[in-house]
Amino acid sequence: MDHTSRHTGATHDRAGHQGHGSPAGNGDPAGHGHGGATWGTAAKATLHCLTGCAVGEILGMVIGTALMWDNVPTMALAITLAFLFGYSFTMFAVLRAGVSFRSAVKVALAADTVSIAVMELVDNGIIALVPGAMDAHLTDALFWSSLLGGFVVAFVVTTPVNKWLIGRGKGHAVAHAYH
Repeated sequence: MDHTSRHTGATHDRAGHQGHGSPAGNGDPAGHGHGGATWGTAAKATLHCLTGCAVGEILGMVIGTALMWDNVPTMALAITLAFLFGYSFTMFAVLRAGVSFRSAVKVALAADTVSIAVMELVDNGIIALVPGAMDAHLTDALFWSSLLGGFVVAFVVTTPVNKWLIGRGKGHAVAHAYH
């Protein structure tokens, strides 16, 4: 989507994305340019990614636990759905901008893979390390507290990763051109 008709003073960064002049000189006041990223931008990107991951992971854990699956297939389903929902949230936004499905898939993969992978590693690691969490049932407070606690820790760990990626024109910065 071309934003030049709606913004004045637009500049192109090295990736060819539309940006705006900023006092920091990074080409984008929101922190999406190559000169750096703000913590607010990184937190928003992480929250966007975490939302998709949480929906998928909770759904996977609920399905696997309700069906009384063993831990490994339940976690495999949860991780698969976390990636699927994480990518789909980005793809939905990119498709609304008029991008082809194939291009939207490429943007989602580029924008979210590292972020989702870090989140999944951290939050599933938390669940695996909390005594009894892997065997907790849907009605147990331990199930929900370890799952939600894992999301909080994953957010804290992934936000600096996203800040670093966005500051280099990678990660969520790839999808920003279509918002």
